[in-house]
Amino acid sequence: MAKKLLIVDDEKDVREFAANFFRKRKIECFTAANGEEALERYAKVKADLVLLDISMPGINGVETLRRIKEMDQGAKVVMVTGTKPEESGAFETCKQLGALNYVHKPLELDDLEKIVLKELSD
Repeated sequence: MAKKLLIVDDEKDVREFAANFFRKRKIECFTAANGEEALERYAKVKADLVLLDISMPGINGVETLRRIKEMDQGAKVVMVTGTKPEESGAFETCKQLGALNYVHKPLELDDLEKIVLKELSD
């Protein structure tokens, strides 16, 4: 059975780029444009891993992470950020909420692939 990856980002090109990249690696990909959509999609598909943008309009990534963890304490979530997490302090909060790791935008595919494949294989 294919592993399921949920990609949450308010930038459509980022979502589609990452989804196409991982579909070529035989990973079933789902996308969401915001926190509300991410919560609905996660409830339906129970993704094996979530790539979650921190900065989004509406429900931001930190609050989305909190709600995903309320739904499923075992959810695996990797945060995506355009700023250095240590600068904003957001990643420290995300770690406390249970985020596994983070990746920077622009997405470096080699790094992203290593992190995603590692988390999906654990």
